[in-house]
Amino acid sequence: MTATGLRFDTAEKRWAGIGPYYAMFPTRFADEVIRQYTEPGDLVLDPFAGRSTAVYSAATQGRVGVGIELNPVGWVYGKAKLSPGPQRTVEQRLAKLATAASGYASTATEMPEFFHYCFSRDVRRFLLAARSMLDWRRRATDWTLMALLLVYLHGKRHDSLSNQMRQTKAMSPEYAIRWWRDRGLTPPEVNPVEFMQKRIKWRYSKGRPKTTKSRVYLGECTELLTRLRGGVLKERSVRLLLTSPPYFGVTNYHYDQWIRLWLLGFSPEPNSRMGRHRERFQDPSRYVSLLNTAFRKAASLLADDGIAYVRTDTREFTYCITLEILGDVFPGKRLTVLDRPLSRSTQTHLFGVVSNSKGEVDLVLEPA
Repeated sequence: MTATGLRFDTAEKRWAGIGPYYAMFPTRFADEVIRQYTEPGDLVLDPFAGRSTAVYSAATQGRVGVGIELNPVGWVYGKAKLSPGPQRTVEQRLAKLATAASGYASTATEMPEFFHYCFSRDVRRFLLAARSMLDWRRRATDWTLMALLLVYLHGKRHDSLSNQMRQTKAMSPEYAIRWWRDRGLTPPEVNPVEFMQKRIKWRYSKGRPKTTKSRVYLGECTELLTRLRGGVLKERSVRLLLTSPPYFGVTNYHYDQWIRLWLLGFSPEPNSRMGRHRERFQDPSRYVSLLNTAFRKAASLLADDGIAYVRTDTREFTYCITLEILGDVFPGKRLTVLDRPLSRSTQTHLFGVVSNSKGEVDLVLEPA
């Protein structure tokens, strides 16, 4: 078997990679940390869950993962990995979208110019049906199909439903239109149902992953962490806090995912200020407040002999603030700093972030 084949030779591996997402944990990294610091049955918490890599890793290794994610895109990816719907019902739902798509002909024609350059007529109609009909917040079948649609919504031509575009980052409409015009690129004529049928069959070909009863919550972690203490974590303590907070000023998780957010029902144009929490990743004082509040509330859920494992950026502001807050929050724990130098270009370069950063760093806090 080839190396590529080995990467996807089990259901757990095949579902682990769902969701292109900025600054995500490598799956292997999360697996290794959880094996090293926990035992089967232990609780693992990630209050900045992203696409739920840490939660999923815990769930597939006999631990119980609990995560919180602010961005609906990452949350949908996590739900699909942890609790995918049955293949048969997902395929049936796809067929219903195909039948309903013709009813969105006039709406597809009236869409903003960007969507006409990005997607063919049939794809636009199909996506509008999915946007309207999929109850991705409440139904396993629907969050599974939605997650798979989000994966392939944009990327390389013929490997996705869109005109040529980065898969991880959605470009601004003006830039994308100009780029496509200059190169004479039109959206690929693809049958969206046949396209997705092939991807669904591949994803389910090894079955569904075997996971513990783990959860990822959609919302603001500084609010939900308090509720967890009176709910799912009322009678149990967290053994491992494994997380990576957003790095200050690197990217805007909502602006850079605006096309996927549109499919989830949000605005049909980029919006860097979606909601009341998003600007905290750009304003220094609000960023400090976010990390301080989140880590203090997470610490209240951690067992006395529990471990906090935090991956962060080596750039001075993010690193120093994270280090200072963790020292204040966990004064009785022994700190180990593990440098993670870069072996190749990181995703930050795709976003135009060029710095003297030599990589990332892991801050491990253990009982003294």
